[in-house]
Amino acid sequence: MNDIHELQGAGTALVTPFRRNGEIDDESLKKLVDFQIAEGIDFLVPCGTTGESATMTQEEHLHVVDLVVKQSAGRVPVIAGAGGNDTRKTADLARRVAGLGVDGILSVTPYYNKPTQEGLFLHFSAVAEAANIPVILYNVPGRTQCNMLPDTVIRLAAIPNIAGLKAASGDIAQIGEVAIRKPDDFIILSGDDPNTLPIMALGGKGVISVVSNQAPALVHQLAEYCLRGMFKEALQIHARLFDLMRDNFLETNPIPVKAGLEMMGRIEANYRLPLVPMTAANKAKLRTTMIRAGILEN
Repeated sequence: MNDIHELQGAGTALVTPFRRNGEIDDESLKKLVDFQIAEGIDFLVPCGTTGESATMTQEEHLHVVDLVVKQSAGRVPVIAGAGGNDTRKTADLARRVAGLGVDGILSVTPYYNKPTQEGLFLHFSAVAEAANIPVILYNVPGRTQCNMLPDTVIRLAAIPNIAGLKAASGDIAQIGEVAIRKPDDFIILSGDDPNTLPIMALGGKGVISVVSNQAPALVHQLAEYCLRGMFKEALQIHARLFDLMRDNFLETNPIPVKAGLEMMGRIEANYRLPLVPMTAANKAKLRTTMIRAGILEN
């Protein structure tokens, strides 16, 4: 795309299909990309948390991004994950991912280290300089035990190629403060499916979604309604998908969403340790929820 500041709508945090032997399932990933685009998804986000990037080698990470870029073939933008908790390694990954023709990168706050706000500022400054393409910050303290505060986001927004924020703090007041103080061209994307509607009501431009792996057309329509200010209509889709948004987290993401995609015949639900297959009881609950949402036949 010409300008990532125009990025909006529904983006899918793509799962990474694996074979039973643990290898990446290229053919299933290609088919998943085509399914997403055919269903109207607005952009794709490979190699994030949902893509199990934490258990990929750097070569595998780059392979998945390259495959998604080539398979999407310019039909939709690709925003690739490039995060980590070692600034030098993360900057190198961002530089290498940027060389694959992506439209931007998504970079999560460093986990485990628990950096200060100044550490976050310097980390993302280094990543942005190395990438030299648009960067979307990703704040998800529930995963990282690190919360990037509004003051830090606003400081980073002054860096020319830091273009936006994937907001998954769960703190609507905090996200609202960023929405009030941010530059006009700095975009906010929801990082929590259940909070997409309220975040877009605050001026957010869309969502990087887990549930859109299973229901890309519906999440696209929800975001489109929000962009048009048609919140009553958006709420109807939100209500239809709400139980599925919840049940996709019955166990650690992406365990349930991959199980759901297997039920749909899209992939095999294989994981890399320490993630394990979904329990039978939770899988049965997820199946019922998907049937009720109308995205799986009984």
